[in-house]
Amino acid sequence: MLELEISGNRISSSDASTKDVLRNGFYGVLKKDKLFLTPEEALYLLDVRNAVCKRNGEDIRMSEVAERFWKSKKFIARYLTYKDWRDRGLVAMPTDRKYAEPDQNPVKAYPSSSLSLPKFKVNGIFFKADMVTIITDEDEGRSLYDNFWLGQYGSYKASERGKLNKLDVYEALFLVEKGVLSLKNIEEKELVEQASRSRKEFRSLYAVYKDWRDKGYVIKTGFKFGTHFRAYFPGAKPGKSGNGDWAHSKHVIHVFPKSSRLLISEWARAIRVAHSVRKTFILAVPGKMGRERKAIDFVLYHRHGGDADNPELAAPKFAMLSLSEEEYIGGQELASAINEAKKRRLQLLLAIADRETSVTYYKVTQIRLHNGTENEYYEIDWFQP
Repeated sequence: MLELEISGNRISSSDASTKDVLRNGFYGVLKKDKLFLTPEEALYLLDVRNAVCKRNGEDIRMSEVAERFWKSKKFIARYLTYKDWRDRGLVAMPTDRKYAEPDQNPVKAYPSSSLSLPKFKVNGIFFKADMVTIITDEDEGRSLYDNFWLGQYGSYKASERGKLNKLDVYEALFLVEKGVLSLKNIEEKELVEQASRSRKEFRSLYAVYKDWRDKGYVIKTGFKFGTHFRAYFPGAKPGKSGNGDWAHSKHVIHVFPKSSRLLISEWARAIRVAHSVRKTFILAVPGKMGRERKAIDFVLYHRHGGDADNPELAAPKFAMLSLSEEEYIGGQELASAINEAKKRRLQLLLAIADRETSVTYYKVTQIRLHNGTENEYYEIDWFQP
């Protein structure tokens, strides 16, 4: 039987047999004649491994041990995600323990191309209530749509039904800045102010839109998929291709400014919607990473083939950020956790414990856009350990 002892909030074992078993299982840190455990490790041993815990020689219940940590931030989320990883036969360790340095750089390169807009100039009228611009020059409006997929000529998937090209506010500002569009009833500065009043995060959204458009991507609304934008790779054109199929986007982009906060369940829902329609979910964090570091919760060992990695022979692969369904996460918090994982050369896993204590994992992979960018982009994929 595994024997633990508690003094204050420190949990340890001085029993020789227990220490041998736990060290072989990669639990705890040995200091002199005692093996010290984190609260998550101790609770797991009491909960799953039927360990006993004593205080002043008397047995105490597992609930009494857990009660001592009720003030700790997201303790249950940390414990449930730790437990789930251990239940899979894999090793999770606190971030302050020594481990072999990983030899990996989980970055995915995306293609890009140069955008060469037309030399002609078009006129437009901006409608404030709708945040839509109508191009008054029909031929040039059609050319912008056919050649650059800017705006919507006619109706969606039926460009022949109408003669007006309608630009959303991101497209309109982009063309104004490029000197292609002149608005008859509003100046550029007022357009930005009006859009910012309508949507407080407009500047962040536009920064991402412009970044991708400048690199040759076609960026359209992601409204149907619960995200800000959907993205087509460079070279995409509206209408049907040679095989008769309409061009379909394979990526959606959700902008998460560092100043914003979002309920985890709502955030996870957007990712699930994207995956349900077979689209890659891209998280955009505008602006460069700050120096603030958010402590990740655990360092994770995974497996090669069917065998679990041994921490004495292998390096960890992931860093875990433990979250709960009812928790809010901020853009800065997430960006900082991603940043710390990168510094450790680990790939970040978001581990979300729901109200039924089931854990869902999402893998975060950094995207590298050619020609540089001040923003950070990440693919968020469902992950099955």
